[in-house]
Amino acid sequence: MKLLLTAAVALALGLLAAQAHGPTRQKMIETVDINKPVDKVWALVKDFDAIAKWHPVIASSKATKGNEPGSIRTLVLKAPGNPEIIEQLLTYSDADHTYHYQIDTVDVKVLPIQNYSSWLKVEDDGHGGSMVEWKGAYYRGDQRNDPVPELNDDAANAAVKGVYRAGLDNLKKIAEAP
Repeated sequence: MKLLLTAAVALALGLLAAQAHGPTRQKMIETVDINKPVDKVWALVKDFDAIAKWHPVIASSKATKGNEPGSIRTLVLKAPGNPEIIEQLLTYSDADHTYHYQIDTVDVKVLPIQNYSSWLKVEDDGHGGSMVEWKGAYYRGDQRNDPVPELNDDAANAAVKGVYRAGLDNLKKIAEAP
């Protein structure tokens, strides 16, 4: 009887723990093939404060220390009210054509995510062109167990995918222009 009672308590605690499970870290990877050599493509994206030159939804970007880790980048978006996103450069490698950054401040009404970090990398595709990979990891905007629809995992994933696709597709257009 004691064994049965212990098993019932363990099962009840397990069910409570399962119901208390919070959000799962989401991941997104988007790529684009560009018919230009790595050095030409890297020249377009390598400056941490120059994302506004190739991303169509960013009106301006300014970084405090350029490509030095710790640099803080302020993005002003092309949207009503000119919302801002504040990002911090974590690592940077010109030799490896990559950098890693995180979002320090964003209104979830603008981008429905939290605890976002991202990597941008340009690689040789083996055929004289480049492959650009933009990947990120983040949590949805609403951390509660039952999030509102506009801040749930689907909303977060759709928003990040939209940001990545808009940027990568426009980068390809700019890089391959005559």
